[in-house]
Amino acid sequence: MPRVLDLFSCAGGAAMGYHRAGFAVDGCDIANRPRYPFAYHRGDALDYLTNLIASREIERYTLVHASPPCQAGCALTVGTNHSRGWGGTYVDLVAPTRELLDASGLPYVIEQPNGRAAIRKDLTLCGEMFGLGVLRHRNFELGRWATPKPAHPRHRGYVRGHRHGVRREGPYVAAYGKGGGKATVPEMQHAMGITWTDLHEELTEAIPPAYTRWIATAFTTVRQEVLA
Repeated sequence: MPRVLDLFSCAGGAAMGYHRAGFAVDGCDIANRPRYPFAYHRGDALDYLTNLIASREIERYTLVHASPPCQAGCALTVGTNHSRGWGGTYVDLVAPTRELLDASGLPYVIEQPNGRAAIRKDLTLCGEMFGLGVLRHRNFELGRWATPKPAHPRHRGYVRGHRHGVRREGPYVAAYGKGGGKATVPEMQHAMGITWTDLHEELTEAIPPAYTRWIATAFTTVRQEVLA
């Protein structure tokens, strides 16, 4: 069975997609994540990866997935929050994460939201591609492997909620923040297909498992073609 290392794992949205595609999953996050549904190490993800590389234990993995903290470059931080003077200084861990992933010798995936994060957008996935009740665009940089980009379908309507003083209805919920018509916890769970956590903070940071299931399936196909 292929095994994926899930760094900056949060509550396991990415992990569940890999699991559903037939991967064994090990997670690592600096925060306590008792709802994470798979084997899990609590600690600094980059220190953990450094130790795995040094000990060569990294060789038990087939693929590494990393979702380093994104607040420094995400669209909400550099857009609305910045214009209103909200938020503070955030650490950007994308570059040091990539450096270690390159040193690991393994194929990898780096995930980031829309914004100014300095990654290649080898893939962009959207909830509409999977019939989900969120848009939640996410960009993915692929290291040591590649796959064709899927077509990005036309959105069916608005995201429900208040925007610039206007209330709109639509087929998607806003799975971030609170107030202004933002999604409730049950709505976020249903829209993203995440049922094992009911923590608002974890749900607002999660990516739908459908995304990484698609990525894992594409990776497996590429790997089989190489090995054939």
